[in-house]
Amino acid sequence: MRSVAPSLLPVFRSRHQAELLMWLYLHPDTEYGVSDLAERLGVPLSTLHREVVRLDEADLVTSRTLGRNRLIRANTSHPAAAALTQLLELSFGPRAVIGEEFAIPGARQVVTFGSWAARYAGVAGPPPHDIDVLVVGTVDRADLYEAADRASSRLGIDVNPVVRSSTQWSDPEDPLVEQIRGSAYVVVLDVDDQERAS
Repeated sequence: MRSVAPSLLPVFRSRHQAELLMWLYLHPDTEYGVSDLAERLGVPLSTLHREVVRLDEADLVTSRTLGRNRLIRANTSHPAAAALTQLLELSFGPRAVIGEEFAIPGARQVVTFGSWAARYAGVAGPPPHDIDVLVVGTVDRADLYEAADRASSRLGIDVNPVVRSSTQWSDPEDPLVEQIRGSAYVVVLDVDDQERAS
């Protein structure tokens, strides 16, 4: 499966490459199996393997073999590591950072929408100036705004959260839900899917 250069930041060779680098460089202390990363990122294993080989040859990742598994991690000693990490945080990082920070009690699903989600989905346009986040569930407002502050601090961009109950998210008459579902949006956390997979 061929992946074209991403609209969000077209300096990367492909969206698959950008998402792989994003995941590794935003979690630099963790070593991942190639199969696990392919599943996590929703990328065919053969495609991800080709990207890993390219990045390993460029010394941007380190890898080792353990049994039949190839384990990889970000090469944080690469001269470009700090700059690359910052670039990835600003561009593709919201998918990971929002998912991590908004994994708060009562959140069943977390969705980004608006300009960042549109760029991520490949819709051309100017760079996003903020990130709109919908949390589906019953959450404490203090937890919600603390999560937004943490995410904003990590990403260096405003994060604007809103909440809808599961019933509201299922209601096609809700104006915000209609707006979100009628445009690009990205599910960054789905507790129900995680529970079904367990």
